[in-house]
Amino acid sequence: MNKTFTQLCKLCPVFTEKYCTEHRIEKLPGPRDWVQILQDQIKLARRRLKRDAAEAEEILNGSSTCCDYNKPASVEGPVAFSKDARLWPQCILVPSPLFCREPPLTPRASTDMSVRESFNPESYELDKNFRLTRFAELKGTGCKVPQDVLQKLLENLQENHYQEDEQFLGAVMPRLGIGMDTCVIPLRHGGLSLVQTTDYIYPIVDDPYMMGRIACANVLSDLYAMGVTECDNMLMLLGVSNKMSEKERDKVMPLVIQGFKDASEEAGTSVTGGQTVLNPWVVLGGVATTVCQPNEFIMPDNAVPGDVLVLTKPLGTQVAVAVHQWLDIPEKWNKIKLVVTQEDVELAYHEAMMNMARLNRTAAGLMHTFNAHAATDITGFGILGHAQTLARQQRSEVSFVIHNLPVLAKMAAVSKACGNMFGLMHGTCPETSGGLLICLPREQAARFCAEIKSPKYGEGHQAWIIGIVEKGNRTARIIDKPRIIEVAPQAATQNVNPTPGATS
Repeated sequence: MNKTFTQLCKLCPVFTEKYCTEHRIEKLPGPRDWVQILQDQIKLARRRLKRDAAEAEEILNGSSTCCDYNKPASVEGPVAFSKDARLWPQCILVPSPLFCREPPLTPRASTDMSVRESFNPESYELDKNFRLTRFAELKGTGCKVPQDVLQKLLENLQENHYQEDEQFLGAVMPRLGIGMDTCVIPLRHGGLSLVQTTDYIYPIVDDPYMMGRIACANVLSDLYAMGVTECDNMLMLLGVSNKMSEKERDKVMPLVIQGFKDASEEAGTSVTGGQTVLNPWVVLGGVATTVCQPNEFIMPDNAVPGDVLVLTKPLGTQVAVAVHQWLDIPEKWNKIKLVVTQEDVELAYHEAMMNMARLNRTAAGLMHTFNAHAATDITGFGILGHAQTLARQQRSEVSFVIHNLPVLAKMAAVSKACGNMFGLMHGTCPETSGGLLICLPREQAARFCAEIKSPKYGEGHQAWIIGIVEKGNRTARIIDKPRIIEVAPQAATQNVNPTPGATS
């Protein structure tokens, strides 16, 4: 890096060495450019001073005990609640988020959800046979539009899903649109980009609180796949089933909302509004938005031959939640009871629930530390479907080859016993709030897998090297006989309560 680059990096934090090199910035900005940069920096400094002054006043008044820079600035605005559903999130007007936020001094450990008691309908004066999952008829791949059909439906929205048509001080600003996890849109304000995503799912577990957490983690996961660790704002999208009684609605839906809210707070953000409607099925989702400088996100298109593929959560969640429901259906349970016990199913279900509710935020932060080249999160199209989408996005002519499949314990055996029903061994089994599939330099992958397990990030984080990146034609495949890595449950048996009414 020459002297000009060094001076540039020192004068403005937007211009990191990596950013200057990637975008071929060869000269210092002109006087007019620097005026704009300095004006932006002055605005940011004033916002920080105003925020710090407000926090100091709170401390002096005894209304606050500490300054938490992991949370966004507080927001105010008119709240409009519907007359018939005062508990549900509605539209809230908020000011624009801050463009810069001080990072936390230490990593923030995830909430220990394993110590929480399992949901018992009778504790909420509901029928003992109440199941949240019965308020949705389609699950997994059944609710997904096939990838090829989806691409045709969306092709008119944007002719070229990767456009480099924005410039800032002579440098190309990346733009990402249709086809990947999030959109990345350059803003009018110098050097900043809007990163935004939306997603929703149907209930797949019967614990309303945990379902709320899973829905929130699922939305945020798209940001984390871009290496974004800070979310400025979230909205919640909620469909309340019109098949629920008033009692069921008033007991269950607040738990869902609380779970969503708690997960957002763990992520260092907050839910500031949303939309709620009546619907035949329960729908849970949201919108996540953040404003980033160029060095705060990683474009998913820089994989090169020699990289390795790392996965941060085990597969098999769809199998685990399906067979858990089969405990109440004797004719289905009888088909698999020779290969799995009820205790195995309870453990796998609990482990799947914990994994789905766990944020991918730690992995997103480590993507920067270990120089990740690309990533995506594994959800409804299965690991192969999302690997294929990521491979098509690459600038270099590469292909992904998957050799290993980390799977929740006993779920591979269940999948084989069910024939091709799940498609787990073929990589087409859908996941919900799955892990990140990350392309890492070969020399960094093992260190990434070791670091993510560190106790300083909380319990439960795992990672496995599952494949390689080789020269190819932008495709992905799983070898004929992949190695199945049985992932033992981390949850203690005593924390898993049997399902009421389950068949032995």
